[in-house]
Order: sequence, then structure tokens, then C-alpha cells
Amino acid sequence: MSRLALHEGRPVSGQMIPIAKPVFSEEETDEVVKVLRSGQVRQGAKVKEFEERFAQKVGSQYAFAVSSGTAALHVAYLSALKPGDEVIVPAFTFIATASAVVFANAKPVFADIDGESLTIDPEDVRRKITSQTKAIAPVHLFGHAASMKALQQIASEYNLFLINDAAQAHGTMFDGKDIGCFDDLNCYSFYPTKNMTTGEGGMVTTNNRDLWEKGKLLRSHGQSSKYYHTILGLNYRMTDMAAVIGIKQLGRLDENIEKRRGNAEFLSRELGKIDGIRVPVTKDNVKHSFHQYSILLDLARLNCTRDDFVKALGAENIGAAVHYPVPLTRQPVFRDYANSCPVSEDISRRILSLPVHPYLSKQDLAKVVAGVRKVATYHAR
Repeated sequence: MSRLALHEGRPVSGQMIPIAKPVFSEEETDEVVKVLRSGQVRQGAKVKEFEERFAQKVGSQYAFAVSSGTAALHVAYLSALKPGDEVIVPAFTFIATASAVVFANAKPVFADIDGESLTIDPEDVRRKITSQTKAIAPVHLFGHAASMKALQQIASEYNLFLINDAAQAHGTMFDGKDIGCFDDLNCYSFYPTKNMTTGEGGMVTTNNRDLWEKGKLLRSHGQSSKYYHTILGLNYRMTDMAAVIGIKQLGRLDENIEKRRGNAEFLSRELGKIDGIRVPVTKDNVKHSFHQYSILLDLARLNCTRDDFVKALGAENIGAAVHYPVPLTRQPVFRDYANSCPVSEDISRRILSLPVHPYLSKQDLAKVVAGVRKVATYHAR
């Protein structure tokens, strides 16, 4: 058995293979310089162009850009909710899905996840509905679509909004349709590690003209015309510099996602042969976009913790990350909203993400597999 790099063995890779790799082309640099030289740098013609292209890409009638994915969620919630409304959110996700509910003066209600897709469990959603429930906020986690058919049925039955957190789901398809084309509100992030990035930024898509109009007011101080404010709003505008980057990144999105899918296929084929490793599951009606490639450790077959495993991979120069180590039901800030979500708690102890980004070479992928095999073999019971 090879000695782990942690124990003075030779690492499987001579240099770090990063978990993510944002790349900007010379074209993007040139477009940013043009905007800077124009002097028209805040939300303007390029933001409008980006909104129109993004809406066309996902198949929605309307889109408006904002300054971050969190801003997208906040504006979406403010558009649809009243103070005191309840929103059912998954317990296993990034904090913004739930914190933005609180900032909209509403209450997050945590539902558990499905242990295969790692997305919100429709049956637990149904159990959590009360007379105060106004919306369901599915998260299309890591690029896997939530169970939209079941969630749409529940939303229709109870007259609820579906506010999709698609921050990690650029290019994700459900039943042949892009996640961004659903009727109510679909919220994207363009954070640097996402499938496409503007540095920071976000987008909301919708087929509801009233929600679109309200969202545009909310992102820009509630102004319907200059210095004329019809509602209270915020400053969540995107810059034209970010927009021109987004336009170029959108043009490469399909190609980059296909590379992610190919990389994920290779990883699943090879890692699936290793005892103690469960590779990601993709449901039949979903086209996964693999924002993250997340495996689950079978800790009954390994004599280590997940954090031990990640540390050992790092020493082998294999980038790994944990999304997410603490479910929202166990976050101190949400102690007043906590309930029991046992699947989320179990997954949070066993999950880790590996490199899947489109700039990995075949040699990189082979080293990722070798690193996982080496660490799993060493820690096998």
C-alpha cells in the first residue's frame, strides 16, 4: 500500500488540482476595457443585453440582473411575500436560501432532503405546510434539479409560489426544460466558482410580468423614474462591466457544461469501483450540470472521518471541499427555526466535493481518481 502524503509519502499529483478554476478570456478583458473607456459603467445597455440573452437562453419571458445571487433571492422573496409569510426551504443548502427569507421579514421552515438527489424532499415539504405557507424554495443543488413535477403539484394544490434557487444550476434541465423557464421566480448566482461567472452578480427569471416589474423596482431604490420612488427599494444593480463578462461567459456555457458532464461521467465510472465511495446520483428526468461533483463516504467502511479524508486528499494535491458541513437546522443563527431533518444531518457528515470543472485534463482526472483510491484504500476497515 502506498504511504499517504500526510505520512511523508509521495503525493499523487505534483501540483494542486483546484476544486474550481474561474477563467476569463482576452475577449472579456477587451469588453470590460471598452465599458470603462465609455464612462457608462453602472446598469445600462450591456446589462439590458445580458438580461435579454439570458432570458432567451433559459426560455423565460423576462429576466432582470442584480448584484449577487443573494440579492436575487432577496428581491424574489420581497416580490412575492408579506411579513410573517412562511417559506419552505431545504435544510441542506447554502445559508442565503434561508437568510434572505428572514431579510424579507418572512419565516424559513426547514424541510429535509432526498438522500439520493440531495434536493428538497416533496413529501417533507407537504408535511411542513401550514396556513402561513406562501412559497416553496427548492434548491437545485450542485446542478441536480429538484423534483419539480411533485413540487409543482403541491404548489398548485396549496396556491404557493415556487421560488427556485438555481444559483448552482446554470444549464440544468428537468423533463427537457431549463430550470430557468419556470413561471414564478428563478434565482441565479454568478459567483466565481459557478458554471458561469461575472465575478459577483445574479439574475432572476420569470414568466410573470408583475413580478418582473416589481423586481426591477426593488433592485434600484424603488424608482419608476429618476428620483421618483413608488416603493421602498435597494441598490442591487449590476454594472455594465459585469454584464459584458456575463454575455461572453453565456456564450461558452453549453460547451463548458458538456465538459463538466464528461468529466463527471469519467469520475463516476472510476470512483464507483472504490469501496466506501458513493458517486452522485442523477435522476432519469434530469440533465445534471455538475456545478459540483459531490461524493458520499460510507463511514462504516472507512476508519476515518470525512474531514480526515479531505485533509489526506489535500496532502495528495487533490483539491476537495465540503458543501455543506453543517445543515441549516444546526446553524446558531437559525436556532429559533430548527426542527428535525435527519437526512440532511447524515449527509453533512459524509459529503465532499471533487474537481469537475471544464479545465481539467485527462491526466488531472486520473490523478483525482488515484488520490481518492489511495486515501480510501489506506482507510479501509
